[in-house]
Amino acid sequence: MPAPSLPRGRSHRVVHIPSPRVDQRRSPRNESLTFLLIRLDVNYMTLSNLDDPCLLRYLFVFTGAVDVDALRTALSRVLVDYYPLAGRLGPGDDGKLVVVCNAEGALFGEGFLPGLTAREFLEGSATPHESWRKLLRGGAELQSFIGVPTLVVQVTRLGCGGTILCTAISHCLCDGIGAAQFLHAWARVARFEAADHHVAPFHDRGVLRPRCPPHVAFEHQEYANSLPGGDELAAASSLFVGPLARVSLTFTGAHVQRLKDLCAPWLEEGTSFEVLAAHVWRAWVRSLSAPSDLRVKLLFTVDIRRRVHPGLPGGYYGNGFVLACAESMAGQLAAPSGAHHAARLVRAAKR
Repeated sequence: MPAPSLPRGRSHRVVHIPSPRVDQRRSPRNESLTFLLIRLDVNYMTLSNLDDPCLLRYLFVFTGAVDVDALRTALSRVLVDYYPLAGRLGPGDDGKLVVVCNAEGALFGEGFLPGLTAREFLEGSATPHESWRKLLRGGAELQSFIGVPTLVVQVTRLGCGGTILCTAISHCLCDGIGAAQFLHAWARVARFEAADHHVAPFHDRGVLRPRCPPHVAFEHQEYANSLPGGDELAAASSLFVGPLARVSLTFTGAHVQRLKDLCAPWLEEGTSFEVLAAHVWRAWVRSLSAPSDLRVKLLFTVDIRRRVHPGLPGGYYGNGFVLACAESMAGQLAAPSGAHHAARLVRAAKR
């Protein structure tokens, strides 16, 4: 997701919850609620079956100072349009979650880490570390999502004068695309940009209401129970004998082009996603030395905003994705021809 440009930050980089260990004891916090600039009547927003009660966390590192007052004021303004993000989750009459749009406000915190610089933080970003969650109030997994803020923000000043901006957004409200839409809207307001290209948020989740009665039109391999049995079960169990390590890797344009070239004779106009997904899938299988006759799956998300009929309205910031599934024998992926084989399966699953 492109990083929004915020006021008075000289440079920035998006990172996904990883890096040098953060000592929470050196990060005193000043927390308050940020409210909408206008009062709204309480109303309830129903959620779709795609809306998921977990957190989307984003972290932005600025080598320069950020105007915290400008951020806070801009947030109070943008929440007028995105008012559900100032509400709270609650139980609905049917037992499903709803958003209580009561304008209780987003949680905005400030902290200070004098012993850490932006450069040190970024240099260690290739090695993920869960201690980064200490940079955000509520960064740990919540025991309940009922009644807690659906948007949490923390600005942490560093000893070098740089800034770390962390946000946590309830996945019930946004998917990745929707979160990007909100963050860019917030950044535009903070920079006092004209709203010439502003896309108004679309709130109604009823556009993804299920058919009545429900009807399954085709088999969903992503939900199929494909647990191995017998010898295959023993082979699969032997693959996961130790913990998995988290890493952050950078693929340059040259790397991606090389992957496309490997697939070019057999895959016409392969996309960056197709070849990267295929490469990661193959690398995972090969690193495990999986038996050649073991069935393996790759699950990934597909944006459905333009794939459903009719398409979702512009500005829809709720969850608009489904899981796609590619399936293959491990031996086919590990073979020399596995790159284009995997990429073709990813393309077919997308469609």
